[in-house]
Formats: sequence, C-alpha cells, structure tokens
Amino acid sequence: MNLAKYIEHTLLKPGATENDIKRLIDEAFEYKFFGVCINPNFVKFARKYIDENKERGDVKLVTVVNFPLGTNSMDTTMVQVHEAVNEGADEIDTVINLSAIKMGDYKKVSDEIKIQKGICGKRNLKVILEVDLLTRDEIKKACLNCITAGADFVKTSTGFLKDGLGATTENIRLMSDTVSRRGMGVKASGGIRTRVQAIDLINAGADRLGTSSGVAMVKY
Repeated sequence: MNLAKYIEHTLLKPGATENDIKRLIDEAFEYKFFGVCINPNFVKFARKYIDENKERGDVKLVTVVNFPLGTNSMDTTMVQVHEAVNEGADEIDTVINLSAIKMGDYKKVSDEIKIQKGICGKRNLKVILEVDLLTRDEIKKACLNCITAGADFVKTSTGFLKDGLGATTENIRLMSDTVSRRGMGVKASGGIRTRVQAIDLINAGADRLGTSSGVAMVKY
C-alpha cells in the first residue's frame, strides 16, 4: 500500500521553530506525502517555502483553527479562518463546538461549520470531532451535521488529549459508514504511530492520516 499519499505530515507542538517547519516540508517532499499540517503562526512562512520548492513536488499546506479545545467565539474562529486562507493554506482543520454537542444544540454546530465552509470556499474544511469526548450517538449526529453544513471531511481527534485513544478502527468505521456514501472524507488522527495501525485505519475507511510518524511508516 502507498501510505505516503494518505499522510498529512504533522507538527503541532507549541515549541516548533522555522527550522522544524522546513524539515517537515523537506520530508514531505522527499517521501511524497499528501501534505503537511502545522499551526497557523507558520502558514505564511510555510507557503513561501513550499512555493520556492515547487519543482520538488506537490505538498498541500494544512492548518488548524479553533484548536485544540473548540472553545473560541465564532467571531474569533472566523478571523482565524480568513487569515489562514489569505496566508495561503490549502485546507483548514477546525475543532467542532463540543459544548454545543453536549448541550444538544446541533443547529449551532451546523451553523458554525457552514460559516467556516463559506470562508474556505473550494478549500477543504475538515471538522475535528474529538471522538474520545463523545458517545457513539454524538459522533454520528456530529457527522450528519457536518454533512448538512457542507464540510468536506470529518476528523477523529486533535491529538492533544492526554488520556485519549485518538484514532481507532471502531470510530473510523462509524464515521465512514455515516459520511462516505454522501461524498465526505474521513481523516484519522491521534496516536497513529505504526504502519500496521495506519493500514488498519485505511481499511476501516480513513481517507487521510494525520501523524507525526509518517517517515517511520514509509521507511518500514
């Protein structure tokens, strides 16, 4: 299996430097990963570096908003999405409004995703569910709201929960069964460290893999 084409090579640690971002992008070019996923403070820098090296291949630039807690005001998230788009991000990963889900306010969930997708336009909007904090019923309802709102992907996790399991085949199957027939993708993220695990997640329905262990996986 060509794992590289599924991988968003990820670096979201708060202490990352410009040299770390360069190294991440260089590895993405070398191993032909789908793209890189980074924090928004490096989007402008990464866009310039990718464009300066475009002869080396096609690496998509992915960033995160309302991250990692999903607790921004909508106005703040809108500013973040606008900035990410204007600075050259190809795709946006946003954390869903977990409080609204827990309160059963799915209209608010859908409305907020719809606003963000409107700003993204043709760029993919991936919605992070943080599945370890949700029941199976909440995961399914959240997926259905993402479909209604026009999102392009649902994603399992931020990877920031200390005790979270992250991406599991069970949750990927549930998400994929809910959204795939409606043309939406599934991104597995959180705790993906081995090639065997990655293949199991793809076989369960994952269309993308967010991981910082991609190099080890493809060199296996």
